[in-house]
Amino acid sequence: MSFDPNAFSLAGKTAIVTGANSGIGQAIAVALSAAGARIAAVGRSPMDETAALIGSDNGRFHAIRADLARIEALSAVIEEAADWSGGVDILVNNAGIIRRNDALDFTEDDWDGVLDLNLKSVFFLSQAAARHMIARGGGKIVNIASLLSFQGGIRTASYTASKSGLVGLTRLLSNEWAALGINVNAVAPGYVASANTAPLRADAARNKEILDRIPVGRWAEPDDIAGAVVFLASAAAGYIHGVTLPVDGGWMGR
Repeated sequence: MSFDPNAFSLAGKTAIVTGANSGIGQAIAVALSAAGARIAAVGRSPMDETAALIGSDNGRFHAIRADLARIEALSAVIEEAADWSGGVDILVNNAGIIRRNDALDFTEDDWDGVLDLNLKSVFFLSQAAARHMIARGGGKIVNIASLLSFQGGIRTASYTASKSGLVGLTRLLSNEWAALGINVNAVAPGYVASANTAPLRADAARNKEILDRIPVGRWAEPDDIAGAVVFLASAAAGYIHGVTLPVDGGWMGR
């Protein structure tokens, strides 16, 4: 029995990527497209730049405008992507927000806003996708976790709770859906140069603390995360279930 190098190809597959307008989500969408997938990009913001990078005039990119924090909108996302492409094979739950404040001063709005988008909507979008995938014989779901899925961090109470919960949810869904043909896994990015981390990079002391801890000695770029997602979305990862893969420049190993 020999390994098929085509197992890494996503040709003929359709992938939904949430939060694909910029940063990690955009890099993931572009990488999945380069591996052969059609991309249904979902979010509230315009995705013109992502469309230009992939090519919106070749039938391989479709933008879906939706507020993912509204649970009632999630089934419609799966339906629109399926109607456009003929069926959904891959879901990447990337969309998320972070709000920073001392735990003593954290507000209910900042708690609920982050948990609703980062965790609640991930579950119900995955549920809608799974119902569709089971009817098609299976699929791949990749969640975007965080180093704060493993560590507490500071001043990010709701974000840490949501990303810790996401790892547990990834395991639970893999337990229930593996036998139904659905792989559920997660990628935990390290410190990525993005809009979410701009305050950290602007703080000279905090920036140095972070870089001193990363063995590779640099912040990640969004493209550094995309390859792991392509792998987990491919047939090459067919026997991987319930894993959260750190892509962190060695942070967790130190």
